[in-house]
Amino acid sequence: MIPFTEKLPEKINRLSELAHNLWWSWTPEARELFRRLDYQLWRQTQHNPVQMLKILDTNRLQQIANDAAFVRLYNKVMIKFDREMQNGSSWFSVQYPELTQKTIAYFSFEFGLHNSLPIYSGGLGILSGDHAKETSDLGLPFIGIGFMYPQGYFRQRVPSHGWQEAAYQQLDMTEAPILPVLDENGHEKLISVGLGGRQVYARLWSIQVGRNPLFLLDTDVNENDPWDRELSARLYSGDSEMRIRQEIMLGIGGIRALRSLGIYPSVYHMNEGHSAFLLLECIREKVAEGLTFEEASNFVRQQSVFTTHTPVPAGHDAFGFHMIDQYFAGFWDQMGISREQFLNLGGHEEQWGMAFNMTVLALRLSGQSNGVSQLHGQVSRKMWQEVWPHKSVNEVPISAITNGVHVPSWISSEMSQLYAKYLGPDWRERHDDPVLWERMLDIPAEELWAVHVELKRKMISFLREHVRRRWIDGRNDPTQVLTGGTILDPDALTIGFARRFATYKRATLIFRDFERLKRIMLDTYRPVQIIFAGKAHPADDPGKRLIQDVYNLAKNSELGGRVAFIEDYNMHMARYLVQGVDLWLNTPRRPREASGTSGMKAVLNGVPNLSILDGWWAEGYNGANGWAIGSETNFDSLDAQDWHDANSTYQLLEDEIVPLYYGRDHDNVPRGWVEIMRETIRSNAAQFSMRRMVKEYTNEMYVNAMNNR
Repeated sequence: MIPFTEKLPEKINRLSELAHNLWWSWTPEARELFRRLDYQLWRQTQHNPVQMLKILDTNRLQQIANDAAFVRLYNKVMIKFDREMQNGSSWFSVQYPELTQKTIAYFSFEFGLHNSLPIYSGGLGILSGDHAKETSDLGLPFIGIGFMYPQGYFRQRVPSHGWQEAAYQQLDMTEAPILPVLDENGHEKLISVGLGGRQVYARLWSIQVGRNPLFLLDTDVNENDPWDRELSARLYSGDSEMRIRQEIMLGIGGIRALRSLGIYPSVYHMNEGHSAFLLLECIREKVAEGLTFEEASNFVRQQSVFTTHTPVPAGHDAFGFHMIDQYFAGFWDQMGISREQFLNLGGHEEQWGMAFNMTVLALRLSGQSNGVSQLHGQVSRKMWQEVWPHKSVNEVPISAITNGVHVPSWISSEMSQLYAKYLGPDWRERHDDPVLWERMLDIPAEELWAVHVELKRKMISFLREHVRRRWIDGRNDPTQVLTGGTILDPDALTIGFARRFATYKRATLIFRDFERLKRIMLDTYRPVQIIFAGKAHPADDPGKRLIQDVYNLAKNSELGGRVAFIEDYNMHMARYLVQGVDLWLNTPRRPREASGTSGMKAVLNGVPNLSILDGWWAEGYNGANGWAIGSETNFDSLDAQDWHDANSTYQLLEDEIVPLYYGRDHDNVPRGWVEIMRETIRSNAAQFSMRRMVKEYTNEMYVNAMNNR
């Protein structure tokens, strides 16, 4: 039973059902409904309606049930909800009516769905969450499989010395939109997997994402020993021993979870190599049914789709053969092959010797594989040519489908209303149509600018409130109050840099020539300021050092408070930043950014990019919709590359960006800048939408696999 239903008045007794379906999070009317329920609590819980319903007492609920305006909105939202949960007229059911009874199972190590579910670390998880949301909107028969991390990803704290500290906080399941999966007797449904000679159990949790469910594995159950209960406690924690056990549980345990639910998908989509052990389990099942290994592997290959996200060889999981022997001894017998044949499925020469590589396993046993941008596809074909030694690089069967973002999740309410006014009230349904965005020319410059100014004001207010709350809670000292953005100038050109702090992303590149940057930022009449946010992996000391460098610069009085570092970056904060800054900065070392999606969220809200021509921006930049840093030239040394890119950044700021931003007319509107905003939306919104992306996966990959079965 869905919690809190019993305490809800009859007139609004489906509020809890709505709160437990994340459809509300990307539906404006539903968000407005919960905002009206209790505005202060809405802000306090960072937009978490499940937590709100837990806190609200029956008197307040009865009061709101007697509010005629609220009940009218509630009825309107529930009618829309019921209509959209029906699959009859969805895009997929219209395009492929014969395939609606098939199922796509999507495996991912993390899902970034909402701030109330901190089971994601960064871009990979956000992409998975957006993918799940869009498959609901389009009506695909989709199921997600992942982990429920009771301690989630870490909460970031950056004390006055600037060195990131990680704190883990147990998730209160009663305050999250998640429910246990029960069997016919009302008991928690359990699955088990053999790990190192013993059975390890996992229970299942369910999250409803619009029409589609996500099923998450959780090993924190009484049947397990303490060390096995920790298996799914945290995201990306532990050594390679912990990692292989997690990946066995995700891949093999995920398949067994589906079987326990009576689900036999037609498509298995692996988002990165973490779940590739599922291929072995599927083959084992088919061999048990009487097929030979060759027949079983061909059968599984036709069902399998693999997406790789990592353009650096060292970023792909690989395990020593001794670990494979430890965890898979006897498994190859069940697959009908020898140990040597089994090891060859993933065998790959690493820098440290031969190992079992998860990406190689996925590439060898998947019928369809792809990278996540056109450039990344090229890099991946070259990187993995050795898997197909008799093919040329161009013949390597790794295609490319460029990432996108879920437009309803990342668009601001204000910009959405502006689009409805000028692009048409049905713009959300048509947002992947490039022709629609030609109407951007109809939006008056002063109106587009006014919306942006309002979003910037909201962002500054959010940052100040963020610091205020941490100050009240005793988590900030005076230095942290100053570095947290409280003295930012709402009228200054504001650059945003918010992402994972990995060394290849070069967060401190813009500080390469400190004196030159200082002159740019401290110009009396044309000031510039930069907001940084992001986490480094707890084991990544070089990444933590970058955060410390940025934090120390934020403290530096020479920069006059023009640099801010906002700690504990999450999805909630990301919405304010991608919607409110003036310019989005991205400085990866090419070609190490497989795609990137934060800049896509920015352009959707009219924020131009200043970026290296890497990942998606190599496709998105057209010369008039933002700025490209440096060139596509490869340098002999990293230092030379960094100086070249830093100088290009300074030159663009000095000669083009700053003058254009401050070139105002008599109405104080920077019309030249607004033209860049208009063009960045027009040229990129449809192309880099999750709707376009999911349709490509469907038309080019999913349907092929479905028709094979």
